Amino acid sequence: MTPSARALAADVRARRRSAADLAREALDRAHAARHLNAFLDLFPDAAIDQAKRLDARLAAGEPVGPLAGVPVAIKDNLCLAEPYGGRTTAGSRILADYRSPYTASAVQRLLDAGAIVLGKANLDEFSMGSSGENSAFGPTLNPHDPARVPGGSSSGAAAAVAAGIVPLALGSDTGGSIRQPAAFCGIVGLKPTYGRVSRYGLVAYASSLDQVGPLARTVEDAALALAVIAGPDPHDATSARAPIPDPLASLDTPVAGATIGIPRQARSTANHPAVAAGLERAASALADAGARVIDIDLPHADRGIAAYYIVALAEASSNLARFDGVRYGRRADLEAGQGLDDLYARSRAEGFGPEVQRRIMLGTYVLSAGYYDAYYNTAMKARRLIKQDFDAAFAHGGTGGAGRAGGCDAILMPTAPGPAFRLGEKTTDPLAMYLEDAYTVTINLAGLPAISVPTGWADVDGSRLPVAAQLVGRPFDEPRLLRLARTLERGVGF
Repeated sequence: MTPSARALAADVRARRRSAADLAREALDRAHAARHLNAFLDLFPDAAIDQAKRLDARLAAGEPVGPLAGVPVAIKDNLCLAEPYGGRTTAGSRILADYRSPYTASAVQRLLDAGAIVLGKANLDEFSMGSSGENSAFGPTLNPHDPARVPGGSSSGAAAAVAAGIVPLALGSDTGGSIRQPAAFCGIVGLKPTYGRVSRYGLVAYASSLDQVGPLARTVEDAALALAVIAGPDPHDATSARAPIPDPLASLDTPVAGATIGIPRQARSTANHPAVAAGLERAASALADAGARVIDIDLPHADRGIAAYYIVALAEASSNLARFDGVRYGRRADLEAGQGLDDLYARSRAEGFGPEVQRRIMLGTYVLSAGYYDAYYNTAMKARRLIKQDFDAAFAHGGTGGAGRAGGCDAILMPTAPGPAFRLGEKTTDPLAMYLEDAYTVTINLAGLPAISVPTGWADVDGSRLPVAAQLVGRPFDEPRLLRLARTLERGVGF
């Protein structure tokens, strides 16, 4: 097993290991795991050069950051400029040759902290997918069973961590795109509060929902990454100026007295038995540590999928309108007599895959005259009610916890209703695919932080597959959320 990011960085700072050796070893692991299709680009020369420069700084006695020498993978919807090739595809043909002139703020903060970018990770096209099968460059495979999906849309990032290629990766989460692949791959995935991490340099899917966050082997490494990437950014007007307490400082503080709410909706009969058992195992681990576990109700949770797939697709339709084959992106070749409208239509038809086209058309429909009020406005009202349900749970325990002293410190629920499914199993049934996000989308609609932690295993058709639960926290309360997740992680002993 690859050592943790924190342990590797400590070894590099103490000069027990060289950053260059760590980079070479990670590149060797990436080449050995090529069959997973986790990476769209590897940067051997740039990574080793960067690592050698860091080793030289250490030899000269210069200070280095908390991620010194740690190899990382970056989801390929986060911009990365030279010397890393600058290619940012978002998993789409329309951006196959796009070269980014700048680096995303979250990625730059990793680099400033001493991390070594190994490569750009595969993803569902424009982050639109729950399985990792929608990339224009082929699907990513699950390291636990290559016949199964790794989850999406941060598929390559999750697979690279789960396969031990890197201990840490950066992804993005619009409706579960960090947490769901983390669950399917048996690792930790953290979606911070909306605004906690800058979105500058992130190729937008749905701007009011997207958030950048880490995937890691341990809660401690996720906390370390958050400490590096969090904070306001003058390039992103939606980044928050809320105080940023060090999430590592209180990570091992006891959680006795904390209140954990389990929504009645989380115990759905649709859950796989291993997911249900994992949820109870997580609740027991927290209770054994002194937390109070109560039942709560989130009355509008069942509206989450419908509201999300209206709001997200409406924003996607607007955001992706800029990809027209004129200013940048793939441009179609026209035949004699064809004009500008033909150029737009052919460039987009040839550049976008079927799932992206489906979502653009649905998003355009719900924003069109005569349907805006019926769909988009109604979805926004549902979004407000979903947020109010979470607020009520944190204030006084929600409907099911009314009258109890104090509110929830966190909410516990499954990350996904089942373990990883087979490649191709749901590609012809979009609704079944969308329902894989049933437990994750409401958290994005409410803008809350959440973290997925492995809770056990499911034996399915001869495969042993991980399952997970997620903890949802109050806005900007990541330190408490991470503390509870650390306790859960230790108690379950995955």
